[in-house]
Amino acid sequence: MAGAIPMETSTAQPPARPMRADARRNHDRLVGEARRSFAEHGTDASLEDIARRAGVGIGTLYRHFPNRDALMNAVFQDALRSLLERSRELAAAEAPCRALVDWLGAIVTHAGEYRGLAHGLMSASRNGTSALAQCHLPLREAGAGLLCRAQESGSVRADVSIDDLLQLTNAIALAAEQSPDDPELAERLLRLTLRGLKQQAEG
Repeated sequence: MAGAIPMETSTAQPPARPMRADARRNHDRLVGEARRSFAEHGTDASLEDIARRAGVGIGTLYRHFPNRDALMNAVFQDALRSLLERSRELAAAEAPCRALVDWLGAIVTHAGEYRGLAHGLMSASRNGTSALAQCHLPLREAGAGLLCRAQESGSVRADVSIDDLLQLTNAIALAAEQSPDDPELAERLLRLTLRGLKQQAEG
């Protein structure tokens, strides 16, 4: 009808309802037990055991965390905040290349706290639908800033990408995880990474 005002269709999502107190307690217990189980048994620890130790049923676990990656993402949030804060601290460092490698070393250290996490992060970098991508993407953005600064200073080769560096870092963490009798392995590989980053710029 002429002159009628068309109705607008809203695409906004309704705000998420706050979690009930009992649901929040279950959530926190599950994350706490998962953190302990992953540290002790690796990220392939039994989800049924995690639910049992948290005092809930497996159905409750899946209501909070629909898959293992979602639970790993929740467990890794504290480490993620620490890594992002470290990237901000290093953003004004006098030696940008050393700052970048120090930050990559921090990722190796955090990934080493949970056997299997490095492999999970490597997979998440190729799968944007994974819940662990919520960890990978902020790390990628933080690392890209440190890499850009190092490249602009002329201390890092221009053909280096943050995606390659993060894959390399996770590979170092995975190698260190599989060589527990060689605690210096990660540091040696990071030193090699530092030399490789500088090689072409200095040549």
